[in-house]
Amino acid sequence: MKFRILKIVSLIMLLVFAVSSLSACGSSKKENNRLNEIKERGYITVVMEPYFAPNEFIDSSKSGDDQYVGSDVEFAKYIANKLGVDLQIVPLEFGAVLSSIVEGKYDLAISALAYTPERAENMELSKGYYFSDEDEGFGLVIREADKDKIKSIDDLADKIVMAQSGSIQESLINQNIEKYAEFKRLSSTPDCYMALSEGKSDCVCCAISHVDLYIEANPDCGLYVMPNVKFETPEEFDGTRCGAPKGEKDLIEFVNGCIDELLASGQYAAWVEEYKEYAARLGV
Repeated sequence: MKFRILKIVSLIMLLVFAVSSLSACGSSKKENNRLNEIKERGYITVVMEPYFAPNEFIDSSKSGDDQYVGSDVEFAKYIANKLGVDLQIVPLEFGAVLSSIVEGKYDLAISALAYTPERAENMELSKGYYFSDEDEGFGLVIREADKDKIKSIDDLADKIVMAQSGSIQESLINQNIEKYAEFKRLSSTPDCYMALSEGKSDCVCCAISHVDLYIEANPDCGLYVMPNVKFETPEEFDGTRCGAPKGEKDLIEFVNGCIDELLASGQYAAWVEEYKEYAARLGV
């Protein structure tokens, strides 16, 4: 009888211990999310591809993190300041920007990200933080010397088309251009423009507002935006966003709060205009 009572007591203690352990694990998981980790470690890591003016680009006259400038860089600084932590910028190729966030290597991707269902499935996406009435969508840029030869998508059947690897432009080529001789992908959009100028491709799919800025800053590049080609994207794709590793909803909620403040004040749009002029002065 005594042994049976001891056995029952022991079972009760094991159950209590198990329940306590589960509660502790749940509490630990809740407390040790990435937002709290950032605050505890004292810095936030933001990954970006610094070759997309005016959002993020390099001022080669500066060094260290100071060389990274642009409206997205200002946004990253704003988030860090609101958190009361230091900012660490991690420059990577665009494909690596996306994969590093999916793998949870860094805290945020702030790199002129557009919404796609695939990205929404693999990472946490913020609400849109930049919408422009001047945004002309996506289209094709060719060499000015070819504007009488390439007048429509049908004229690309024997041509080399190009886009930035991992970008929404890559998807738009796959969705809208059925026939081409070759599809090349490069790590950055400016590299695509340079390759086009050098005759290494015949057209590049791009954000029209971005290539307009590039042509304005580089008037001798010899590029021409096809006036009759524009790729439509669903309304849900509108707005520039930032990404966090999947499951980090607290972090994205904090970022969304920052976005609400910037939209209300118009500050992000002001940064865009400021860095358009900055990029033009640098010729990027």
